[in-house]
Amino acid sequence: MITSLITELGPWTWWIFGLILLGLEVLVPGVFLLWIGLAAIVVGAVSFALWGSPAWAWQIQLLVFAALSVVAVLIGRRVLRSSEGTGTDQPLLNRRIDSLIGRTATLEEPIRNGRGRIRLDDTIWVVRGPDLPAGTDVRVTATLDGDLTVAPA
Repeated sequence: MITSLITELGPWTWWIFGLILLGLEVLVPGVFLLWIGLAAIVVGAVSFALWGSPAWAWQIQLLVFAALSVVAVLIGRRVLRSSEGTGTDQPLLNRRIDSLIGRTATLEEPIRNGRGRIRLDDTIWVVRGPDLPAGTDVRVTATLDGDLTVAPA
């Protein structure tokens, strides 16, 4: 049944397969099926010109599709990697805790046994550092496992 459908549709089989893959790209996270779908569409375009040729058997079509898929995925990865390197004007936008490094605050609770609390903006943060009394000004120097590391300011 599938074989007869493929022979009846001819080159359109590759186009339909490519469009199905492009449609699945919308449902599946990532950008992987896009490149394979484009490879299927290219094989479909070549099939329009070579469909009746004995040199364009289904085995050759599958080999060409496999090779184009690999090439398309490699090119796609390279394109996406090069676009990831672009800088942003807000590098700490979704990394709130990292944006606190360098800020100063007053200890709300003393640091005892290496742990205490400070208030920054509207949040009370657990801090790590040397034992210090409440009311001491401290500077955030690093972050570790969701806690802030502080030193006397």
